[in-house]
Formats: sequence, structure tokens, C-alpha cells
Amino acid sequence: MSDQARKTGARKTASTRVRTRTNDPDATKANILEVATKEFAERGFDGARIDAIADRTKTSKRMIYYYFGHKKGLYQAVLTNYYIRLRQAESEIDLEDLSALEAVEKLTHSTFDYHMRNADVVRLVMVENIAKGRHIDELPSLDPISSVLIKTLKKVCQRGYKEGVMRKVDPTRLYMSIAALCFFNVSNRYTFQKIFNLDLISPRAAELRKAEVADMIIRYVRS
Repeated sequence: MSDQARKTGARKTASTRVRTRTNDPDATKANILEVATKEFAERGFDGARIDAIADRTKTSKRMIYYYFGHKKGLYQAVLTNYYIRLRQAESEIDLEDLSALEAVEKLTHSTFDYHMRNADVVRLVMVENIAKGRHIDELPSLDPISSVLIKTLKKVCQRGYKEGVMRKVDPTRLYMSIAALCFFNVSNRYTFQKIFNLDLISPRAAELRKAEVADMIIRYVRS
């Protein structure tokens, strides 16, 4: 093959790659966010590199800046995406048609499973807490994202109290307790396993711990 033919082929390949990248901007952004989540979770904001993210995505460094503006913009988008995805997963749980205690148990199970399936985002939240929340503080208000869940949980708590099966519980504090117990199983899995020789990762161990967490929460809210 001549040099000219090789150059022409390379141009066609590059052109095809560019068209593939730009044909579906939503898919491109989703791919960037997925890879960026892992990079920021592993290396923190300061240690993460846009070059590394670009190398592992189906796009380019220039395209990342086009969509997110700068490194901080990408990191903030990753944080926002975590909370949106978590709330979306929670919103898909039908709590209205369950008894109050069943609803609390189901929310606990779902929260536990979500964090076990998304260990990267748990580390991401840990990274942001180490940074004292300096980046999340600059995000647009997350209240609309969180308020739907708290409103639903408030109805569950009120229903359970009226039925006499639950004591009076603040829904935000209840969710904090659920999140804390579910979060720990991922955030401290390695240190706890080393110190106490306790398995927190295998499917069997996870199911056992999920049942224990749900039992503790139910005992906490029961009248």
C-alpha cells in the first residue's frame, strides 16, 4: 500500500471515529462520567488526570473539556450524577403500597444493594468528605434531588406512627441511619476484614449483613 493510500485510510478512520463520538452526545457524556468516576474515586480530585480519563473513554481530551468546561466541572458533574442515580434508584422503589415497616425494610435493602453495586461512588463520597466537601459546596442545590425521597419517607413514618407500629421518627435522621449502616459495608470493608478477619465482600456475607442492617433499622423504628 502506498503512503498516500495509508494517509487516506487514516483520515477516513479518524473521520469515522469523530462521527461515532458526536453521533450520540448523551452516550459520550455517560461514558466520560463512568470512567471519570473511577479515576476520581481512585486518585481524588488532585491526583486524577484528564489525560488518563480521555485514554480510557471513547472520546478525546478536547471533547471532555467541550462537555464539562474544566477538570472541576467534570468532577462536579460526577458528584451530581452520583446523587441523581442514587435518588433515581430509590424513586423506583414502590413504598406507597407496602406497610410502613415493610417500606422501611425495602428501602434499607435497596440502599444496601445500591452501595454494594457501586463501590466506586462510595469511595468518591469518601474522597469528597476528606476534602471537607469543598467541591460539593459549589454545586447547584441538591435539595430537589433529595427532597422527593425524604417526603416519601416522611409519609411512611407518619403512616407507621398512626398505625401504632412505629414510634415517632424524623425521616431525615432515619435515612441518615440507613445510609450510614449501608455505607460502612463498602467504605470500611478492607480495614475491617484485615483487623477482624471478617468477610464483608462475598455474596453470602453481603446478604447476611444486609439482613442484620435491616433488622437493626426495624428495631430502631418499631414502637
